[in-house]
This record gives sequence, C-alpha cells and structure tokens, in this order.
Amino acid sequence: MALSKLTGIRQATGPAVEGAVRFSDWPWRHWARFRPQKIAVAEGCHNLNWSQLAQQIDELAMGFISQGVHTGCGVVMKAGNSEQALLAYMALLQCGARLLPLNPRLPESQTATLLPVLNIDFALTLTGDSPAGIPALSMQYQKGRADRNWEPEALATLTLTSGSGGLPKAAAHTFRAHLASAYGVVTTMNFTAEDGWLLSLPLCHVSGQGIIWRWLLAGANLVLPGDAPLHQALDLSTFASLVPTQLWRLLQQPRLPENLHNVLLGGAAIPETLTQQAEAAGIACWCGYGMTETASTVTAKRADSCNGVGQPLAGQQVRVVEGEVQIRSPALACGYWRQGYLLSLAGNGGWFTTRDGGYLDDDGLHLTGRLDNQFFSAGEGIQPEQVEAVLLTHPAVEQIFIVPKADEEFGHRPVALVTLKAEVTLPELEAWSKTLLAGFQRPVRWYVLPELNSGGIKISRQRLVEWVARQEAD
Repeated sequence: MALSKLTGIRQATGPAVEGAVRFSDWPWRHWARFRPQKIAVAEGCHNLNWSQLAQQIDELAMGFISQGVHTGCGVVMKAGNSEQALLAYMALLQCGARLLPLNPRLPESQTATLLPVLNIDFALTLTGDSPAGIPALSMQYQKGRADRNWEPEALATLTLTSGSGGLPKAAAHTFRAHLASAYGVVTTMNFTAEDGWLLSLPLCHVSGQGIIWRWLLAGANLVLPGDAPLHQALDLSTFASLVPTQLWRLLQQPRLPENLHNVLLGGAAIPETLTQQAEAAGIACWCGYGMTETASTVTAKRADSCNGVGQPLAGQQVRVVEGEVQIRSPALACGYWRQGYLLSLAGNGGWFTTRDGGYLDDDGLHLTGRLDNQFFSAGEGIQPEQVEAVLLTHPAVEQIFIVPKADEEFGHRPVALVTLKAEVTLPELEAWSKTLLAGFQRPVRWYVLPELNSGGIKISRQRLVEWVARQEAD
C-alpha cells in the first residue's frame, strides 16, 4: 500500500491492476474454448462443464431475442439463486440487456414506484409475482448462437442501493467494472481455477454478483446451493461469502464442511469470538469493506483482533477527508440510472464520497460508523427513512422512527417507535405493515415514541437507539 499524508487528507492506494480484463469474448465462451470439459457449475450431483454452460447460454439468449430483447433494453429479473437464474443472468447480458436483478421479497407497493423511473422494457420472473404492467419474458431455449460482440466498456447491470432519500438508486456498472472488482478479491484471497465458490448471497445484491464475476474471472467452479441446507451446500466449496449470521449458524453444526477453507465476511459487524472459533476449525476468515457503487469489495484482510477492514485491493484508492471515507476505483459505477440518463456519482478527480466515517493508518482502513442512518440485519441493508415512509402512509401514524437494536445472530434488528393519532393499537399497525415491508424490514419490536426531545426541534436518533437498548436490557 502506498500511503500519503496531505493537508487534512490521508490516502492509501492498492497495487496496480494487471490483466483484470483479459477476455476477447464473453467469459463463458472463453473458458468453453480453453477448458471445455472442466466443471463450471455444480449443484449436488448435477454438473455443467464450460462447453455445456456456454451452449445453454447461447440457446437461452436466442430465446430472449426471439421475445424482443435487444441491445440497450431494460430487463428486470426477479429470482432467487438457482441454475435457471444464473443462466438467465448471463444470457440477458449476452443479449445486450441492461439487467436489473430485483429482490423478489420487495413488496409490489415499492417496486411499482421504483421501476417506472428505470426504463424497464421486460420482466423475467422466476420467483414471486410478476411486476404489473411490464411485458413478461419466459425461459425459452432456441438453437443458434447470439452473436453480440463482447464489449467490456458496455453497460451491464443496474443494482439497487438502499437509498438514503427514500427510493433506492440504481448503480450502473460496466463489465469492466465488475471484472476489476473481481480481480482485487481473486488475487488477494488466491482464488484459483481449482477452487469452488458457493453462490450463497442473492444476485439482487452486489455481493452475490461479485461471486459470479470472481468465478468467471478465475474460470473456477461455481457451487449452487439448490435446496440443500447451507452446511451441506458448502461441502463442494472451498470459498464462500457469508454474513456473520450464516457463519454463526454453520459453526453450530455437528460436522463442518471438510473442503471449506476461506470465508469472506461482510454485511454486519463481525464479532472477534466468531472468527476465532472459525479459524480454530480451519476456516480462514476474511473481512472487507465495499458497497453497491463499487461493485463489491474495496478493501480486505484476514480477520484478526484489529478492528480495521484492511488495505485497498488492486486498483483501489481510498482516502479520508474530514473523517469521511472516499474511494476512487476502476470498479466504480459509471452513474445512477434514472429516466434514461446516468447521473454522475463521482466528484472532483473521480472520488466517490461514501458517507462512511473512518480513518487510515499503517494497518489500513478503519471504519467508525455510517454518517447517515443505515444499518444492516443479516446482510440486508435497512435505510430507516425508507421503512418510515411506508409506515407513514397509515392514516393513524403521526410520527415514526426506525432504529436498530443489537442482535447477536443478525447483527441488528429494526425497532419501531411510533406516535399514533387515532384509536389503533401497535399490534394492529404491525399486522397492517406486514404486506408492505420485506421480511428483513419488518420491526421486531414496537414501542410508543418516548418523550426524549428536551425542547429541541429534532428528535435525536442516537438517543432513541440508547432508549431502545435500555428497554431491551430491562
């Protein structure tokens, strides 16, 4: 790491990116040409080699093209992790679609507001209900070969952020950006073609897509969990991306996966006792830092007693300006997509301001907390204002705050503090909200908003967090 200290600014730079984009064709076609018989995808006893995978992607892409999918059109894909979803993800990209993987757990009331500003032309629904008013695609295979050229600089995906202003933003990444992100992790963690990485995180999250692009860059084996419990799916994996909740549950099993040697943790605070237990069992734990806008991981290190999140990965630059972490990266999104335009997210000199507090020293980056209010529950980002906006649509709600409470298993869970203006009980409000919120967004406790204002104009969220912690302790 190169470390420079400027006036009020401390900056760290990772090693140079060498050959992060080395493909002259679609990555799956590249590996089908050079390693046709090597296993590419494994799910239980079912395998696909690279040749079979590339052929299925070609035929599915032809099927999508026959339904009207074309270069530059917007396609939303609602799907859990499966072989079908994986094939559709790559086939739609090969068609030239601008692909938005969507969390199937988001309620229709939220997607109905979000999708119209993202210029969506088609919807492929493999899990849940189809978005209303959008032409539906189906999984049709047709013989042939979709001959759209591989263009690393082309726009590939839209991935939703949590959104501090209500609606999530759609971060737009090119193929080159995804591969640049993958390169840093692959080289740091020594993930090779002989390894297998479990697709343990959803494709609607940038962390799940990060697994895809590391697999494609290395020409390795992608392990799909199927219907197997996590601890069984990990039997075929040497690497996995897990949130602390998943690792905690894995370590409760009577038998650990014998091939699992490396775990990249993220999505929540990582207890030192958890990583110590895993390391004692022969599982190397890595912690890192990244976000949707940077196509996943920016810094990483082996987890230890130090609370830092490591040095910048290859190609990444990190600096701290007046206590705020800023990033410059070849993996940075080219903008936020809205109404057919890309809205720039980088500032002067290409630096992206993260709204994360932190500092740099010789051990790397240390985070001091969000400068806004977002928190994570089992890897799911929860933006309080977004949940509050939904709950405020109830006519009996006068004021509401969503704050986190610490949880050993999930990291944090949401708690609601409410002022009601009509004869409605908190249990009735809770029941009403269940169809409007995703499971991870639903408060696990409901309280009447306490009087903590002390004459100020605004209620302090931090004081509410402390008040909730006292109630839980009692």
